[in-house]
Amino acid sequence: MVPTNISRANTDTSSKDDTKCHPERNEGSQGDGALNLIQGCSVCSGAGFIHPLLDSGKPDFSRVVPCQCKMAYLQKEKLTYLERYSNLGTLSRFTFDTLSSKGPESLRAERGNLIASQENFTQVYQTALAFVNKPKGWLVFLGPTGSGKTHLACAIANHRLAMGQPVFYIGVSDLLDHLRSAFSPSSDLSYDELFERVKNIPLLVLDDLGMGSATPWAQEKLEQLFDHRFNTGLPTVITIDVSLEKLNERLRRHLDDKGFCQICTISPLVGSEAEQSPLQLELLRMMTFDNFDCKRLNLSPEQRQNLRQAFQLAKEFASNPEGWLIFQGVNGCGKTHLAAAIANYRLAQGKPALFVVVPDLLDHLRSTFSPESKISYDEFFERIKTAPLLILDDFGQHSATPWAQEKLYQLINYRYNGMLPTVITTCASLEETEVRFSSRMVDPKLSLVFNIIVPDYRGDIRPVRRAK
Repeated sequence: MVPTNISRANTDTSSKDDTKCHPERNEGSQGDGALNLIQGCSVCSGAGFIHPLLDSGKPDFSRVVPCQCKMAYLQKEKLTYLERYSNLGTLSRFTFDTLSSKGPESLRAERGNLIASQENFTQVYQTALAFVNKPKGWLVFLGPTGSGKTHLACAIANHRLAMGQPVFYIGVSDLLDHLRSAFSPSSDLSYDELFERVKNIPLLVLDDLGMGSATPWAQEKLEQLFDHRFNTGLPTVITIDVSLEKLNERLRRHLDDKGFCQICTISPLVGSEAEQSPLQLELLRMMTFDNFDCKRLNLSPEQRQNLRQAFQLAKEFASNPEGWLIFQGVNGCGKTHLAAAIANYRLAQGKPALFVVVPDLLDHLRSTFSPESKISYDEFFERIKTAPLLILDDFGQHSATPWAQEKLYQLINYRYNGMLPTVITTCASLEETEVRFSSRMVDPKLSLVFNIIVPDYRGDIRPVRRAK
């Protein structure tokens, strides 16, 4: 056992045996950083080690243990190593102290759904605090980009590091890139070494999991990783910004084990980057299913039936967004109202939804190149591309510059390949739409195109009769 005190004979004796026990006393180690820290210690006289006491109270000269002054140095060295090993880097700034329990930014509290979102985040925050003190099983943060899930995951990692416990953080896409590059002859780290480290680290933080468009090789590697950590019961923190239905079936089976896995869904925060970004939904908040008029004046029975079908399709999609839903029709036929109603329904359910008007989207993308922009182009475009539910209003009403067409193609192609839920409204017919867009919109495996044949609703408004 490490003594709380030591005999004077032990500290004052300088025998050959003692010198062997304390190599820091040798002349050649005078420049050692550890000696500089401990040389003023009154307990070990700068040796860094002491002889522990026997039960009789006498020094046990057959053994040496680090002195308390050396322990502090070793602890610091261990922490430095763990921080370097953790791969957190600049993410070390993400702690519980730098994140409000009400959400990732200061929020206005004038709306009821905002207050509900704050209460939801507070519950998730408390769950993270409980996990960090006693990591057990898997903790999954499910929520849209900007909701604070990465901050929470990194806060857990940084807290464990401060406790001197090993942890490893990595984004899923970075992990797969590193595994691929490890096959290169010039790699500093072998494939097996890296994969074993990730598989067996006592606490692993995997950020931004999404396997919808993963290659078979990537899926196999992730399955091996998750199967191993599940079977060995190793604590793991995972962040996900897609619906669980998009994940691999084998992974979903692990997540369904409620005794081993906690899933914390973070509701979108109204007024925060998670829901709005620079594109505001404010003017469309009043467009709901409740105030959509399916019995408009001056409609033929066929048109009224067509509008009811569009309404029913929108409600079904809002309840369970899968694939793409495309509404065609003239300006004022009600397609934007239905698209906004889908967004408002999802938000009211605490689910993420991003509503953007295509011409405004392109303007905002251009503005991100400005030095005054608070958000980078890559960050903003990535948020739009990966939104769990994206609504693109007025597609085809934008200026058809090569740059604009290319950006829209990148967006459409990404969401098509990822099979991400998307709603599109357009006044253009598919025959007028560029083929690289229309070919994806008409794919029956993913997309449902519905043509609303009713006229502009403004023709239904009767003039106000003045009293005589």
